[in-house]
Amino acid sequence: MVELPVLVQPTAQTAEAPSNGLTVFVESYGCQMNTNDSEIVMGVMHANGYRTAGSPDDADVILLNTCAIRDNAEKKIHERLMHLKHFKKTNRDLVVGVLGCMAERLRADLLETTLVDLVVGPDEYRRVPELVGEALGGSRSVAVKLSRTETYDDVVPLRTGGASAWTSIMRGCDKFCTFCVVPFTRGRERSRPLQSIVDETKGLWDSGFKEITLLGQNVNSYRDIESGYDFSDLLAATARAVPSMRIRYSTSHPQDMSDKLINTMAEHSNICKHVHLPVQSGSNRILELMNRTYTVEHYIGRIERIKELMPDCATTTDIITGFCTETEEDHQRTIDLMKHIRYEGAYMFTYSPRENTKAWKLGDDVPDEVKSRRLAEIIEIQSEIARQINTKEVGVVHEVLVDGPSKRDASHWKGRTDTNKIVVFSGENVASCAVGDVVRVKVERTNKATLVGIPY
Repeated sequence: MVELPVLVQPTAQTAEAPSNGLTVFVESYGCQMNTNDSEIVMGVMHANGYRTAGSPDDADVILLNTCAIRDNAEKKIHERLMHLKHFKKTNRDLVVGVLGCMAERLRADLLETTLVDLVVGPDEYRRVPELVGEALGGSRSVAVKLSRTETYDDVVPLRTGGASAWTSIMRGCDKFCTFCVVPFTRGRERSRPLQSIVDETKGLWDSGFKEITLLGQNVNSYRDIESGYDFSDLLAATARAVPSMRIRYSTSHPQDMSDKLINTMAEHSNICKHVHLPVQSGSNRILELMNRTYTVEHYIGRIERIKELMPDCATTTDIITGFCTETEEDHQRTIDLMKHIRYEGAYMFTYSPRENTKAWKLGDDVPDEVKSRRLAEIIEIQSEIARQINTKEVGVVHEVLVDGPSKRDASHWKGRTDTNKIVVFSGENVASCAVGDVVRVKVERTNKATLVGIPY
C-alpha cells in the first residue's frame, strides 16, 4: 500500500504540494465543461502530491472524465475501458477511475468490471485523492452525491498553457429538457460569486492567457445569489476587469437571451461577437415536446435583435433530428429555419434516448434509417450555407488570436477570429509568431470550415 500525504484542498495558497511519487493521467470526453472539470481534478490531485503523466503508459492513475449526453458518448468510454485492460495487466497496481456524467448516471454498474476502481460524480471531485488512496489499498469506491452548493470556486484548476482558458461560472441545469440527462447527472443550477470569477480572470491574464470562455450548462441563467447580479452584469464586470482580453461564453438558452445581455455584448469590444444559441428544432410542436420553453418565433426574434445591434456577430447552434414523433413536416421546418437564419456552424445529431428522461417514456419511434437520412440532409444544407458565408470572407482582414501551429502543416499557424472562425495562415515573418499573438490576416481563400490567408 502506498503511503499518501495528508489530503488538502487546493487554493491559491496550496496549489502545489511535495510530490508523493505518483502520477495521474486524465482523459476528457464530451463538452467544454468536462475539459474544465478535468483541470479542476488535476488541480486537486496536484495539491495532494500527484504529478501529471505524459501518457497512460507512464501513469499510476488513469481517470476518464466522461459524457453521458448521447449513447455514442458512453460507448466510447466502454471501448476505452476495454483498451485499458492492457495497462492493468502490465501494472496490477494501476488505478482506473471513471468520473463525470457517465459515472453519475451508471454509478455502481461501472464497478461490475474489475477494471474500474473508483466511480466519481461531478460534485465529488474533491474526494478523488482520498478515493485513489483507498483504491491503492485495495478498496473500490463510488462517490456520486449531487450537491446544491458545490461550485469549486476555491479550487485552482491545473491548466497546461496556451492562449485560451476555460472557466466554469456555474454548474447544473434547471431547464429539464425532456431529452436531456444533465439535470440528473450534474444537479440543479448554482452559480459562483461574481467577484471570484473576475479575480480568476485577472489572474489568468496575468499568467499570460489572452482569451477566456465562461462556461455553464445554461450560462445566461447565471445569478450571484448574494448580490443579485445576473450574467450580463458578470460579463460586463469581466470585460472591464481585463479590457485587452477576449471574453467568450457558452452555452446559452434562448429563453434567457435577454436584451440586456445582447446590449452588454454590443457595448464591449473585447466581448467576442459570437453567440452559440441551441435551437434543437424548427418545429414548435417538437420544441414543446422537448420542453424547450420558447417558440421558433421567439428564437428568430432573439437572432434578429443580435444582428440588429451586432451585424457581424456569428451565430452557431445545436440541432437534434429524429426526436420522438418527428414528422417530415417537422423536419422541413427545421430546414426552413436553418435557411432563414443561416448559421455559421452547427452541431447536428440524431436523437439518442436516455433512460430516466421524460422523452424516454415517449418512445423512440423514428426509424434509424430515417434519422440518418434527415441528419445527412441538414448536414449538407448547413455545409453549403457555411461555404457561402465563408466565401464572402475573401479579402477581409481579421485579427487572429494565434493558438498554435497548424496540425496539417507545421510551417503554417492557426488561430481564431473574434467571431470564432478558424484561420490558417503562412507567409513572410510567420516564424516569429508565438502562441497568444494577435496577427492581422487577410483571407485569400476559404472552405466550409476554415479561412486561409496571409499576414497583412
